[in-house]
Amino acid sequence: MTLDRRSFIKSTLLTSCSFMLPPAILDLWAGEEQSLRLGLITDLHKDIIHDADLRLQSFLAVLKEVQPHAKIQLGDFATPKEENQSFIDSFNQDSIPSLHVMGNHDLDEGYTKEQVIQSYGMSAAYYAQLVQGIRILVLDGNDLGSPKSTSGYASYIGKAQQDWLNQELSNSKEPVLIFSHQPIAGIYTMDNAAEIQALLSAHASKIILAINGHAHVDQFLKVGGVSYLHLNSASYYWVGEKHSHWSMDAATHVAYPSLSRTCPYAEVLFGILTLDRNEGKLTLTGRKSSWIGPSPMELGYGILSKSEQELYLQPQISDRKIS
Repeated sequence: MTLDRRSFIKSTLLTSCSFMLPPAILDLWAGEEQSLRLGLITDLHKDIIHDADLRLQSFLAVLKEVQPHAKIQLGDFATPKEENQSFIDSFNQDSIPSLHVMGNHDLDEGYTKEQVIQSYGMSAAYYAQLVQGIRILVLDGNDLGSPKSTSGYASYIGKAQQDWLNQELSNSKEPVLIFSHQPIAGIYTMDNAAEIQALLSAHASKIILAINGHAHVDQFLKVGGVSYLHLNSASYYWVGEKHSHWSMDAATHVAYPSLSRTCPYAEVLFGILTLDRNEGKLTLTGRKSSWIGPSPMELGYGILSKSEQELYLQPQISDRKIS
């Protein structure tokens, strides 16, 4: 925190990936806009991590220098209780426009979608917004009605939202970026992932990228002509009760009891997504951190295979070559 902001940016935005935008996307990107820059962060978990305020302020400090056209948090940000409102407001109160995605944990403690929408200042649970000639579609993966539903969290996009999504994609004259909390492809996908993948693939020529949070992993894949990116958590990886441990001092763990079920990242992770129309290129610049205490592999965490952990379960938003 003693670094000046420019040194902070240089020392912390360590990795990047880029790929060329296809001609079909560039043809749709009409008008005078020549670039789009977005600040991206997900799964900060104010109600779990001990230093959420510092992590958020570190992100916002970098954005003050980068000056993106908008900033987006992809869910699991903070429950809409009164003591969290100043934290939520701090995300919204600078001059950079804010977009929010609703996460499953934002509905913890019995809070409703309507309460989250009001607290965050969202227009709706799912919505469209035009930024710099790019149509941004924000989805809500917390719909009820999944035939696979159990007593756990909802992870589903229902019929009404599917109809809206299909209409938005069909009618869009602009290239599209899609944001969801729950993954549509890859690790820990939503219940009707195949159905949503098929819907998106039908409009693949318009879709630049679909980005999600939720899984706390660093993964990129392409399915049915659509590119999908898992943005890693800003804060930690969850390992659960079986692998509960103390990675910090006793006072911190007493104050934040769920922290013992996580492997925290030493520094906040986030990304800067840049689309350059002149160069025809998309670039994601991210951060690389380290574990506080043992890693999930060192704890014997076993939901993902060893190879999956080595590839995707790392405290970073990694350097990738994407074709």
